[in-house]
Amino acid sequence: MKGEDERMQEGERIRLTGRSIYPRIGQGQALVTKMNISFFVGVDPESGLVLERDHELQRQSLAGVVLVFSAGKGSTVGSYTLYRLKKAGLAPAAIVDIECKTITAVGCIIAEIPCVDQVTIERIPSGMMVVVDGNSGSVEVQFR
Repeated sequence: MKGEDERMQEGERIRLTGRSIYPRIGQGQALVTKMNISFFVGVDPESGLVLERDHELQRQSLAGVVLVFSAGKGSTVGSYTLYRLKKAGLAPAAIVDIECKTITAVGCIIAEIPCVDQVTIERIPSGMMVVVDGNSGSVEVQFR
């Protein structure tokens, strides 16, 4: 595996391992933030957009991406927001985080969103294609 300061070449892949939260497979472009996310007040379940003021993902859509972030925060109603996003076709294809709080875990389970935590998210650049295997707890990043 390359060192943190080395650039990955086009077509190279890295595989990260973590803990499976919800066992399905999802893939998409990575949308990465080191900030925590409040799904209840920070994400609009009718548009899929991040609304939280001053959040680095503000005005970006969660629909179909692999959402990579530190941890969920806020009210347990955030779990239901993930479910509403799924029902509206606006949910992330998968979720990868450092620490999967109960809010995110329950949301992923009821919405059937693949989820893996305990991953070094700094290894995942935004925009890269990512495959999340919630069955094995692995995350594969393909550099392009």
